[in-house]
Amino acid sequence: MMKENKTKSIQPQQFKESTFPLVDRSLFLPTSKDEMDKLGWDQVDVILFSGDAYVDHPSFGAAVIGRVLQSEGYKVAIVPQPNWRDDLRDFKKLGKPRLFFGVSAGAMDSMVNHYTANRRLRHDDAYTAGGKHGMRPDYPTIVYSKILKNLYPDVPLIVGGIEASLRRVAHYDYWQDILRPSILADAPADMLSYGMGERTILEIASRLANGVKIDDIKDIPQTAFFTDDKPGDNDIVLHSFEECLKNKRFQAENFRYVEEESNKYAGKIIWQDTNGKMLRINPMYPPMTSNEIDRSFDLPYTRVPHPRYKGKVIPAYDMIRHSVNMHRGCFGGCAFCTISAHQGKFIASRSKESIIREVKNVCSMADFKGYISDLGGPSANMYAMGGYDKSICHKCVRPSCLHPKPCPNLNNDHSALLDVYHSVDALPEVKKSFVGSGVRYDLAMAPNKKEKINSVNKQYLEELIACHVSGRLKVAPEHTSDRVLDCMRKPSFSLFRRFKRIFDDVNHKCGMHQQLIPYFISSHPACSEEDMAELAAITKDLDFHLEQVQDFTPTPMTLATEIFYTGFHPYTGEKIFTAKTQQEKLAQRQFFFWYKPESRQQLVNELRRLNRPDILAKLYQGQNNNSQNRSNSNEDSRRRHDGSNSNRRKRSRKDGRF
Repeated sequence: MMKENKTKSIQPQQFKESTFPLVDRSLFLPTSKDEMDKLGWDQVDVILFSGDAYVDHPSFGAAVIGRVLQSEGYKVAIVPQPNWRDDLRDFKKLGKPRLFFGVSAGAMDSMVNHYTANRRLRHDDAYTAGGKHGMRPDYPTIVYSKILKNLYPDVPLIVGGIEASLRRVAHYDYWQDILRPSILADAPADMLSYGMGERTILEIASRLANGVKIDDIKDIPQTAFFTDDKPGDNDIVLHSFEECLKNKRFQAENFRYVEEESNKYAGKIIWQDTNGKMLRINPMYPPMTSNEIDRSFDLPYTRVPHPRYKGKVIPAYDMIRHSVNMHRGCFGGCAFCTISAHQGKFIASRSKESIIREVKNVCSMADFKGYISDLGGPSANMYAMGGYDKSICHKCVRPSCLHPKPCPNLNNDHSALLDVYHSVDALPEVKKSFVGSGVRYDLAMAPNKKEKINSVNKQYLEELIACHVSGRLKVAPEHTSDRVLDCMRKPSFSLFRRFKRIFDDVNHKCGMHQQLIPYFISSHPACSEEDMAELAAITKDLDFHLEQVQDFTPTPMTLATEIFYTGFHPYTGEKIFTAKTQQEKLAQRQFFFWYKPESRQQLVNELRRLNRPDILAKLYQGQNNNSQNRSNSNEDSRRRHDGSNSNRRKRSRKDGRF
């Protein structure tokens, strides 16, 4: 999931031309009738419509699905960012596919792509050539599907990608501030493919190619559709969409079932009555094997944008062009993140050989200067990890292997990861490989029963800091309040303090002056204005001047979003406060910038109102703020917070759904 708001705003004037060479169009999947004609194709088997520009790279979903289908002999075309405002010629230019249309909003939820946490329109789009805004509609999955079904009602239509995946069941939509049904209620598709779609799309294509009608395909994992069938005895039937509209507790309860089943090794079929029709959601596939994920990454990608963009920079591509993703999945289970909801909890890792092959491909790029920008991915140091006893994992329903404490069955051995680092760095073309994001320091610092693994993990942290940091290491403690962190499913801030000491010690030992850049979230469920004031005081004491900040953005299918909408914790039934109004959010966010002169007077007033002269003194030492010192306020605050945690722990022991 997604921390889109942490990136700096893109200025379109920055993007004129890129340095990558223009590659022969015939090496790409066709995007026009002319390109089809040059291949000698009168008709294709599958046409993919995408809200993103077409980048032929394994980090872009449309390219992956297209190449996977191509590898099995299917003729595939891609229509990137079709114009939905004109005479719809983009939707007509390639005609009918033999098998089906595939529709995706792109690699990012369109509403997160379009709007800030304050619902303000963004002025750029990282997945569009030149960073240009306005090349896709809001909810393109719905818009594209309606157009295609109107034009070609008899052609099967499959929707997928992250927007469809996270909206597969009734969900809260932050931008409209309403509970919405499954996206299939609005997008007239025949089927939804959720999660990572390689296996799903091949099975759908195979069935259709063998003459099976789309309405008769009922058993493929990671699919959802409306059906006249009835639930089985062992299936899970959620509260109906209409019931959830009337009772928010029902929506919270539904979420727990959906999250648990999505994170099981072998989940159950889920059903939900929606406007009088039954939605069926089939469980996820088991995690991909290394051979399976290798085949996906080893396909003949050109690794560059299509020549149609004439060298214009596509910011999202420019960010990852010299990076390599090593695995999928995440067992962190953070309350605000959607990675596991889309990719699953269990880690599917590439082989070292496949990773090295991709690194060598990166090294052969014309603009490569010897630096791998990111070796890892969103959950960078989970590579090759899982449970010691797989039978325990197969029964587990925990959404997180790290919260509230690391699972004793979790093998957090970083040996395989270090081996990859060493092999990549040994390549003569590589000057240095960086780990740009996603490091879970709590995973590396979690004690293991085997002292050898503890030693390896200590080595990992030291090598990470000494050899794989590009001047700044970005990590995400997310908050300083343990009460808020518990709601986030993140470790105590004391662990970050320990990590900072390790970071500083390694830098001192190596004679380096690298920066540690912590990410924090304001307005997250359970966070109060006072919590943010304490965060300001604590980060000041640690000598941080926060630059990159993030307001919590509710996105479909996260624990934090369900708390935001319902007001209840789905696992405990506990009522939890969340800042919702713009005024409440601003009151929290302003504490990030305590060091700015223009912010001082407002914060002084707020801290007086909160009766926190202790924080006022910490932030503005030497200033007479005419406030009475409260010497024991920190201890009082600690007691309040500890008591809250204690109550939560008691409630969380209950087995029932409240």
